[in-house]
Amino acid sequence: MRRIPIFITLLLVAACSQESERTYTVDELIADEALLSRTFSDCRNNPGELRNTANCRNAEAADGKLRLQNMRKALGG
Repeated sequence: MRRIPIFITLLLVAACSQESERTYTVDELIADEALLSRTFSDCRNNPGELRNTANCRNAEAADGKLRLQNMRKALGG
């Protein structure tokens, strides 16, 4: 039986884990409120590990941007 070299196995594992770690832009999160809500919730539930990740920072920025847009609309702007 032929064995797969360890570095190929690690490369495949890294490639698979990168797919689940996709970084969403602020605009993508604003456009998909369900994704924004899910991401924001995940970040709040685990701030010790996730607070400084790109997705959490982008979710916070998207949430702030949406709040400003909603305030402008409420004020007639």
